[in-house]
Amino acid sequence: LGGCDAAGYAVATGQLARARGWHVVRMNMRGAGDAEALCPRLYNAGLDGDLLAVLGAIAGETPTVAVVGFSLGANLALLALARGGERLPSAVAGVAAVSPPLDLAACADAIDRPANRLYRSYFVRGLKAAYRRLQRLRPDLYEAGRERGVRSIREYDDRITAPYGGYPSADEYYRASSAGPLLGALALPALLLAAVDDPMVPADSVARWPLPASGLVRREMTATGGHVGFAAPTSAPGRFWGAERVMAFLADAAVPATSDRAMAANA
Repeated sequence: LGGCDAAGYAVATGQLARARGWHVVRMNMRGAGDAEALCPRLYNAGLDGDLLAVLGAIAGETPTVAVVGFSLGANLALLALARGGERLPSAVAGVAAVSPPLDLAACADAIDRPANRLYRSYFVRGLKAAYRRLQRLRPDLYEAGRERGVRSIREYDDRITAPYGGYPSADEYYRASSAGPLLGALALPALLLAAVDDPMVPADSVARWPLPASGLVRREMTATGGHVGFAAPTSAPGRFWGAERVMAFLADAAVPATSDRAMAANA
């Protein structure tokens, strides 16, 4: 939720890509990291225009770009490629989506389950704190105290994310911002990497969507890996094997081995 460039999985993937000759751009989601005070608009999972703007800037510097997204960033990356149209630079050669929440309603409900109360508490506290900071920065745009009493992801989205994002309800926000129904529109190579034991992204919410008949989109469901985990039980370099899988996919399916290529990783 509002991941930033310092996320361990983004750093690990970027380091591996650099070691294999890539230029790497790690993108902060809107309002995350040092950019928080510069973003008057509240973050939501459907802001694919942010990513498309970054891709446009990168494409001006290199002929080949690959996109790697993690969690909500993975959903956003798939949205951008599926509905970007003329806004999507021709330099974009493919996307890898790690732990993608393709059905936002199902994922919000999963986080709100009693078994995930620790995750829910952590995320809700973070969301409410971020809203308070933004409200103090822009009291002309955001109502003070609107976050009070919020106890779940869905309640936060219904009370804050949806209305400030221009949606009539959380359900409409989830429907409009979920990439799952758009997978069939993907016309570039894509990897969907998800784990059956992910506590926040139900396996069915990844597995049930039809893929393009072209075969360009690969869906890999592993038994273990958790949510953006995919880590071996060791502290040795390369322990985030999800990064290895992403790089293998890009080398095999998406990006030609040239000396001038860039990866945009959004968390």
